[in-house]
Amino acid sequence: MSGGDYLAVNRANWDDRAGVHATSHGYDLQRYRDDPAALSHVVRFDLPLLGDVAGLDAVHLQCHIGTDTLSLARLGARMTGLDLSPASLSVARELAADTGADIRYVESEVYGAVDVLGAGRFDLVYTGVGAICWLPSIDRWAATVAGLLRPGGRLFVRDAHPALLAVGEDHPERLQLDYAYFETPDPMVWDDELTYVDADRPLTATRSMEWNHGIGEIVTALLAHGMELTALVEHRTVPWLALPDLMEPAELDGECRLREHPDRIPLTFTIQAVRRAG
Repeated sequence: MSGGDYLAVNRANWDDRAGVHATSHGYDLQRYRDDPAALSHVVRFDLPLLGDVAGLDAVHLQCHIGTDTLSLARLGARMTGLDLSPASLSVARELAADTGADIRYVESEVYGAVDVLGAGRFDLVYTGVGAICWLPSIDRWAATVAGLLRPGGRLFVRDAHPALLAVGEDHPERLQLDYAYFETPDPMVWDDELTYVDADRPLTATRSMEWNHGIGEIVTALLAHGMELTALVEHRTVPWLALPDLMEPAELDGECRLREHPDRIPLTFTIQAVRRAG
């Protein structure tokens, strides 16, 4: 099936998810209102590799309802959040207002980020878990990242590992590769009323479109657009129960791992890269 209408399909899906996620225990937005030092589990995991972001001009691509964006702002970064879903941004703006955070939120799909935000304006491009699978071209993503960064600025991305995303969920006794590891022209099309956190209602905009991108494809795209790779780390945990029959909570809060033989497959990766001068 062609992915030509992927933006409209995925925007509707994420608009629907926004309301569900805003009231879910998994996101627990009240925690950020009650505790001015609260950080998201995702950003807390990232901290040892992310380092000090205080004083940086940073943009969070595909920011959804803004919990990671708010967390980075609390660490001292001057934050901009960008997302294609107006419903998600409405929740994010309300959370920022409730917590007194000075965050700029902009509605746009990723490939339009340079047009709406400006070229070379940021010291840091941050992308969190569960983001790049919604994009059909990793090369266009890498061009966008490089276009947003100042010379010397860096990318930080932790996301689901393409090896994990190639594993099917319908095999409770084993890991089985059912889906493409590499980027393909046509998307994987899903029709699912469930989301990845607890929900008080099923989704109504149930269709979504995704693409996998191999680690080599991601690195090659970044290098092709003037980025210098500075770190590549593969992790044994992922911040949701991606394979419910095969996983259990890990020692790190909010993370999950394989119940048996957790060294078999990487579940997430972190890539850092710097935009070369010139």
